[in-house]
Amino acid sequence: MSRNLQRRHRPMSQINVVPYIDVMLVLLVIFMVTAPLLQQGVEVELPKVEARPLDDTKPEDLIVVSVDRQGRFSLQRGQYLDDEALRAAVAERLARAPRREAFVRGDRRVDYGRVVEAMVILQQAGVARVGLITEPPEE
Repeated sequence: MSRNLQRRHRPMSQINVVPYIDVMLVLLVIFMVTAPLLQQGVEVELPKVEARPLDDTKPEDLIVVSVDRQGRFSLQRGQYLDDEALRAAVAERLARAPRREAFVRGDRRVDYGRVVEAMVILQQAGVARVGLITEPPEE
């Protein structure tokens, strides 16, 4: 009789993976919903030209001003600023780290004068070097 008891109560050697699959599917749904929310910024269609890539500069060390199709200025977070607010925000960032580099992301359809205005505002705020951001041409 003891033999029959041992056969019925042997430990199971299989792993039940159903709970793991459930957790993975929930995480997948969460990431699919939150990923588009993490991409903040202004939609800018950059000109496509061959240029030398940036050095090993960290993105947090850069000041990037975007100029969208309507000619509105934005400073890295998607909120639109007028000329004076942009100048003040850049001057504030330069006060914390004076040697920051600044770049302008101008939409290829925006008036060239508006991109130049952004560069002048950056220089008036105290930026020593201002560059333009482009995209590499498609192969």
